Amino acid sequence: MTEIEIVSEKPLTLPEVKEMLSEIKKSTELGFRANKTTEYTELFVKQKPSEAAEVKKKIEELNIMRLKDKVIAKIIDLAPTDAESLKMILATENITVKQEDLGKILECLK
Repeated sequence: MTEIEIVSEKPLTLPEVKEMLSEIKKSTELGFRANKTTEYTELFVKQKPSEAAEVKKKIEELNIMRLKDKVIAKIIDLAPTDAESLKMILATENITVKQEDLGKILECLK
């Protein structure tokens, strides 16, 4: 069995995953897991990768200290519509954010 080496790691939003899989599908046949992931993204991803990238940029520009790429990707994927939903997403990473910043993040998602 071959050893797989991870060269780099970067959190992706679901729209980015959907786009990457469609590009890969053009040149090679997808494996079982990739096909299942493609099915999932077809069902649940409504946002275009360019829109997700724009939202990500807006959230990053807020310069909220503890908000890392992983959390930003999760926020974009789940697209919370209220402060309580956003707090629940942040709680999974033990992050607390001021009420004012919660409002700014939600504004970026609109």
